[in-house]
Amino acid sequence: MLTKRLIACFDVINNMVTKASKFQNNIDIERVEIVAEKVYDMQIDEIVFYDIKASAEKRSIDLEMVKRVAGLVFIPFTVGGGIKTISDMYSVLKAGAEKISVDSMAVRNPDIINEGAKAFGSQCIVLSMQVKNVGVSEKIPSGYEIAIDGARVFTGMDAVEWAKRGEALGAGEIVVNSIDNDGTHGGYDLDITGKICNAVKIPVIASGGAGKPEHLYDVFTKTEATAGIISSMLYSTRLPRNYSVEELKEYLLGRGVDMRPMVR
Repeated sequence: MLTKRLIACFDVINNMVTKASKFQNNIDIERVEIVAEKVYDMQIDEIVFYDIKASAEKRSIDLEMVKRVAGLVFIPFTVGGGIKTISDMYSVLKAGAEKISVDSMAVRNPDIINEGAKAFGSQCIVLSMQVKNVGVSEKIPSGYEIAIDGARVFTGMDAVEWAKRGEALGAGEIVVNSIDNDGTHGGYDLDITGKICNAVKIPVIASGGAGKPEHLYDVFTKTEATAGIISSMLYSTRLPRNYSVEELKEYLLGRGVDMRPMVR
């Protein structure tokens, strides 16, 4: 059994970490370097960094920002947004990232998953998915549709089928971003997270909706998710209180969830 991981995800606009609700109404939190240093000092297990407007604005990711964050943290660091080519992937890895997240561009050009896996190894390629509950239909048998460009464009693609295809193309991990639960603090979407966990053999990361420790316990015990993104719980001003990584790990370890222990 894999040790469960806690991941901080930075949605970045103009060098600022932001928080949204259902992929809208982003509010600024703090400069990306400050938040990165804070969560690293908390002993977060991993960091994910999304330049969330890069794809929609059809520009490359901000490599200088990647370099600044990479110079401050010494844990697994995933970067996504505006990555269109193998050259872009190489530039991000050279700037200090350990893994590359592809989302909208992978929908437009699925071969980028395969090309990236061949060039850098599957362990470097993370398929990030924006999923929305649209109800079960012949076209969307799982009931969840894939969106791109910050949930602005819907694709007609079934989320479970896309996850299976992404795995076959060489993705090493999948992030399931629930559009419906994003920023609501009401818990992860256990339905689609569980469906994708059951459909693939690679690690699945739950994202969207975590607001209290019980939500992590639910996703780790009711699905096979190997990690949970917990950004709001760490620093969102929309929550009545924030949590430390230590609090969350103590809660989970005390209930039998296998976590990496804190370094005292």
